[in-house]
Amino acid sequence: MSKKTLNQANLEKLGAASLAALVMDLVQGSAALQRRARMELSAAQGPREVAADLRKRFASLRRATSFVDWRKQRALVKDLEGLLGMIETVIAPQDPDEAFELLWSFLQLAPAIYERTDDSNGAIGSVMGDAVDLIAQISPRVSKDRTALAERVLDAVADAGYGEFDGIIPATAEMLGQEGLEHLKRITQAWADAPPTEHEIERYQGYGLMSSPEDSVRRNKQATRSIILADIADAQGDVDAYMARYSAEQLTFGTIAPDVARRLLDAGRVDEAFDIVTRARAAEEGTSFRMFRYDLDAVYEECLERQGKSEELKAHLWTTFEQTLSAPCLRKYLKLLPDFDDVEAEEAALDFAEAYPHPGAAISFLVNWPSHDRAARVVVSRADALDGNAWHTFTTAADALEAGHPLAATLMRRAMILDTLTGAKSKRYRHAARHLAECQSCDAAIEDYGDFPTHARFHEMLKQDHGRKHGFWRLVDL
Repeated sequence: MSKKTLNQANLEKLGAASLAALVMDLVQGSAALQRRARMELSAAQGPREVAADLRKRFASLRRATSFVDWRKQRALVKDLEGLLGMIETVIAPQDPDEAFELLWSFLQLAPAIYERTDDSNGAIGSVMGDAVDLIAQISPRVSKDRTALAERVLDAVADAGYGEFDGIIPATAEMLGQEGLEHLKRITQAWADAPPTEHEIERYQGYGLMSSPEDSVRRNKQATRSIILADIADAQGDVDAYMARYSAEQLTFGTIAPDVARRLLDAGRVDEAFDIVTRARAAEEGTSFRMFRYDLDAVYEECLERQGKSEELKAHLWTTFEQTLSAPCLRKYLKLLPDFDDVEAEEAALDFAEAYPHPGAAISFLVNWPSHDRAARVVVSRADALDGNAWHTFTTAADALEAGHPLAATLMRRAMILDTLTGAKSKRYRHAARHLAECQSCDAAIEDYGDFPTHARFHEMLKQDHGRKHGFWRLVDL
């Protein structure tokens, strides 16, 4: 390796004086790099100096009012990640109690940060989640008064308007212990049952047209209490307390039943879990759009397996495969069959998939199984039914089939090109241009186009039908 290669080993050979001069040049004009350099200098002095600098930076972030647009948000996220890194690497190993306090203060920055940036991409929320995870990591080494900590947790969760303290109860469960968890349970009940204060009512002024601020406060408290008590129940391993937050009807909801059933399974209460998930599946059968079927099915399958109901499990897996072309379900089904029977069953399943009414779903399944010959047959035999808007499926499938089945790859790319141009989807023109170039590259490998137009003829047809789409043709001609 060249001695001029920019790597750590070569830089170390420059010596301290040269590196210091280089760092000084690099940090000029960059407030973020200057802060990082000062933090590193503080780290050399010990954790107390770093903690003091961190608190100064927290105060600066809390006071800031300028809006952070998407261009500057990446730098802000990097800054926040650097602060967390300092707590994790410098403070936590030597003083976990101090690290906990700093992490708590870090989470309390959330309102000031969220109010001046758009976190629709979840970048800020992800950093806050990392802070909670770090609290969970250091929790076994932190020493806090359990009663005081419980009260602190309630105050934080009740006032967290941006979800920054989500997960704080599991993270601090070891610190809280049974004493702290029980105290948190009692004060949460009392807080939720207490009449709304003037401050709470003021926060909800103007919210909603159909209810008073007082009712809004009460509903919010009830919802928060339910979440807190569920987290406490999980921390204590109390499945019944977790279930108690839901009504009989709610236990049939696809958003709720899988989590409850999973906890019952973990507690060894298989029959109860089976009953809950069965009722939830029955309730969902009556809906036109079964959004939560996957989670319900996963728990249902585990229940059948643990109950030894292998025939029912096989029937369920095959039915689900027929309905959805689920590869995981088919693989589970085949594993339950005796040797050699699985080979015949796999062929029957692939025959079924090849004839599946939705060609896009059939192609996706067969490409991923993989069974490329069958996937190519579906493309060629049902070319007129290909939905060119299914670019997420066809782009991957065309790439997979190109080497062995260039005609099938070309037909899928043509479908995407025509969908883009017919719909005048200008944002996809660059992709359509790329697909046309890929069709050109496959042309020499296609010995017989059959009843389909050759590449030259297809190109001519595009010119005739879409010649005025200059944005597309400029990209083609590049």
